[in-house]
Amino acid sequence: MKGNNGNPLALTSLNHISRVCTSLEESIDFYKNVLGFIPIRRPTSFNFNGLFGHGIGIHLLQLEDSEKLPKKTEINPKDNHISFQCESIDGVEKKLTEMGIEYVKQLVEEGGIYVDQLFFHDPDGFMVEICNCDKLPIIPLVGEMARSCSTHNLHTTSQMEYVPLNYIP
Repeated sequence: MKGNNGNPLALTSLNHISRVCTSLEESIDFYKNVLGFIPIRRPTSFNFNGLFGHGIGIHLLQLEDSEKLPKKTEINPKDNHISFQCESIDGVEKKLTEMGIEYVKQLVEEGGIYVDQLFFHDPDGFMVEICNCDKLPIIPLVGEMARSCSTHNLHTTSQMEYVPLNYIP
């Protein structure tokens, strides 16, 4: 695949993630009522549930043998997870507390920029992160333009060949 280093497969966006779950009802309830996804109509040839929100789909697949899915109890921010950007980390933290959802909070600092992260599990132990990461610019190591990860702030900040990790625009 020579010659197309930037996007060799010509990808345009994330379409969906699939989650294997032990209880479709619990998972649908969680993704609807905690994360704000809505159930969507699926093609009749699909025999699984689908939800959509925040620009991506979630396919929920019923696990036939629930013993095969290990239940995670420890909230480990370095575990596999999906991350969502939020408007107010304080509002999310308050809502998680009201809902009785256990979470771990982290504060990340890079070059004087502070990012809050909240980590918690879905009903089957899959990690979810809520953050205000759009404060951090996405800075490629070489050859590309620096960008914001915010969908509300997609402008290009500058053209750079190399940007040290402690770079502050």
